Amino acid sequence: MFLWLLLLMLYWLSIDMPRYAYEGDQVVVRCSGEENNKIKRLMYYKDGSRISTYYSTSSYVISNARPSDSGSYYCKADRKFFLFVDVTEETRSTWLTVQELFPAPVMTARPLLPTEGNSVTLSCDTQLPSDRSKTQLQYSFFRDGHTLRTKWSSSEFWISALWKEDSGYYWCEAMTSSHSVSKRSHRSYIHVQRIPVSGVFMETQPQEGQAIEGKMLVFVCSVVEGTGEISFSWHREDTRECLGRKTVRSQRSELEIPVIRESHAGGYYCTADNNHGLIQSEIVNITVRIPVSHPLLTISVPGNQIFIGDMVELHCEDKRASPPVLYSFYHENISIGNISVPSGGGVSFNLSLTAEHNGNYFCEANNGLVAQRSEMVALNITEPPVKIRLMNGLHRCEGRVEVEKNGHWGTVCDDGWDMNEVTVVCRELGCGAAKHTPAGMLYPPVAKEDQPVFIQVAMCNGTEDTLAECEQVETFDCGHDEDAGAVCEGG
Repeated sequence: MFLWLLLLMLYWLSIDMPRYAYEGDQVVVRCSGEENNKIKRLMYYKDGSRISTYYSTSSYVISNARPSDSGSYYCKADRKFFLFVDVTEETRSTWLTVQELFPAPVMTARPLLPTEGNSVTLSCDTQLPSDRSKTQLQYSFFRDGHTLRTKWSSSEFWISALWKEDSGYYWCEAMTSSHSVSKRSHRSYIHVQRIPVSGVFMETQPQEGQAIEGKMLVFVCSVVEGTGEISFSWHREDTRECLGRKTVRSQRSELEIPVIRESHAGGYYCTADNNHGLIQSEIVNITVRIPVSHPLLTISVPGNQIFIGDMVELHCEDKRASPPVLYSFYHENISIGNISVPSGGGVSFNLSLTAEHNGNYFCEANNGLVAQRSEMVALNITEPPVKIRLMNGLHRCEGRVEVEKNGHWGTVCDDGWDMNEVTVVCRELGCGAAKHTPAGMLYPPVAKEDQPVFIQVAMCNGTEDTLAECEQVETFDCGHDEDAGAVCEGG
């Protein structure tokens, strides 16, 4: 009977708990008896030390297990045994082992020695056990106490560009999505290397230093190598004047000259420096080409009046335009000639005037940059003054032939005078066809004796427009009794 009671007391209280767990798990230690309502006090122990006491049946819960929670667990319970008799029951001991879920991560950088301006990949590497491989981890990355990325799903973090000032201590943290387990890597120092500038080069837009007056010119300074903040400056060679400075995180920078003047022609260079020594480019010579702007047309005439047969000179010039310049001359919008000037200066164009040359003229200058026209210039051609007349006839187309020279009128000798000469006289006077070659004596009064005889012989072929165009022999032996006459059908 006593043995039965002893066995009953020995197995009355039991403990139920897992033997293995991972850090971060919830572990439940449950103690219970045959009749839990008779338990008056329940006590949990670990490694011989009481860790919790309850006054009713209750489980002991480790909400976030740690390796330090590993150990030997058992329970004790005070229960009512018989009437006013209480007894203390004790369970057997059970060993709990809490395993590491994952080791502290190791942070690495690729490349190990980055250079300024280049990308770097940070890796936060750790390993989950095979039976917990689906556990979701989150990763965070830090530098010198500053958070670079937090709760990142990937174990890699790509930084697009690092600079010298980004050198410092980096580390990472791996954490379960429930935040139950969190571990940090050791700090690693990343030194970002700076590359000194080299290969400084300057170019222009437009290219080859060909600037145009009134337009924009852009100086472009670049380096073949060099990282970090680079200070660029631009200078004029002859005066060493600094045109401008810029500090940028780029291997290239531009300086704009909004409006180019002729005075900007000359040599220029640029410099670059990233605190490793200033480097200068080669000299670039700027040539300023001047567009055509205001061509001027002038017409040179032999006197105050312009007559048919006169020779006139049309001169076109743009005094500032850069050569070569193509000059074109126009009469009433019709081209009458083109002349190219390879080395500067104006051009002239000569005209022997006819009645058709009357009207407006302009010239155009084009040096490949722009074409511009001059102002219109009017050329007013007058009919030539009368150089011949028929005197004392019944009408203006009949009479003694007289010609004008140097403001004086004189007669023509009838030596060799025939219908060819009369035909020309009638044509010149606008009197129609020639009819007769009468003697000048038939048209009294006879010329005065002091009136000269200008032409001894006129040798016309009948096709000339004026008597002045015919070959002539000056007077050597002729009087007014031999004066020539003419009769035309007009009148």
